[in-house]
Amino acid sequence: MRRIITLTTDFGTKDGYIGAVQGVILSINPQAQVMDITHQIPAQNIRSAALCILNYYSFFPEGTIHLAVVDPGVGGPRKPILIQSERYSFVGPDNGIFSLALQKEKFSKAIHLKNPKYFLGKISPTFHGRDIFAPVAAYLSLGVKPEEFGPRLSKLEKLKLPAVKEYPQKLVGEIIHIDNFGNLVTNVRRAELGDRQISRIKLKTKSIQNLSETFSDVKPGEGVAYVGSSGYVELGINRGNAAIKLKAKIADKVEFFL
Repeated sequence: MRRIITLTTDFGTKDGYIGAVQGVILSINPQAQVMDITHQIPAQNIRSAALCILNYYSFFPEGTIHLAVVDPGVGGPRKPILIQSERYSFVGPDNGIFSLALQKEKFSKAIHLKNPKYFLGKISPTFHGRDIFAPVAAYLSLGVKPEEFGPRLSKLEKLKLPAVKEYPQKLVGEIIHIDNFGNLVTNVRRAELGDRQISRIKLKTKSIQNLSETFSDVKPGEGVAYVGSSGYVELGINRGNAAIKLKAKIADKVEFFL
C-alpha cells in the first residue's frame, strides 16, 4: 500500500539515526512513500517542532501520516501516541508536539501505543523513534486500525505558548522562534489583532512602523513586520538577518503599539 509518511525530527544528518527510522518503515512497508520534512529542528526544542508541523502538515494529501520525534522525555513517563484527525494521522511522543496543528484539525481519537506486536522487538529506552514510532507508522500505512495499537486516551499534553499581554495602548508579546533566515516569529497571531491598527512595533531599541505585506515593502536593509505563513506576526530585515542584526533571541519581548 503506497501511503505518505512524513518525518520531522531533531536527529540531524551527521549520524545514522534517520536512516534507521527510514529503514524500519520501508522494511515493514516497502511501498510507503517516506518524505523528510526536516531533521534540523533545534535539539530538544518541542516548540520549534510544533511550529514546523503547523506550517507544513495541511499541505499534504488527506491520509498522510505525520511522524515527528523531538523527544527530550524519551524513555520516561511521557506516552508514545497515535492521534487521528478526520484528515491525518500523527505519530510521536505525547509532549505537545502536535498541539498547534490539532488546533486546526477536527480531532477524532488518540491512542496510547502499548501493543508490542507493532514495535521493533527489544525497545531501546533512548530510541523510540526507531523502535516504536517508525514501525507503528509503517503498520498504520498498511491499514492496521488505530485501536490495534493500544487503548484510547482521553487527555493529551498541550504545548503552552507564552501569553500575549494586553494593555490599553499596546500588546506585549515575545519571540518564540527564529527561522533559518533569521526572521523572528512572535507569539502574536493575526487573529488576536482583530481590527486594531498597529502604529509601531518595538524590539529592544529598534522600532518598525506598521505591518507590511512582504519584505519588498521596505528598502533593502530595513526592518519589516509582517504576518508570516503560519499566521503569527514576524519581524525581519529585507535581504538581511534580523536575529543577527538585532542580536535577538528566544523570549525577547516585542511591543505592539496601537
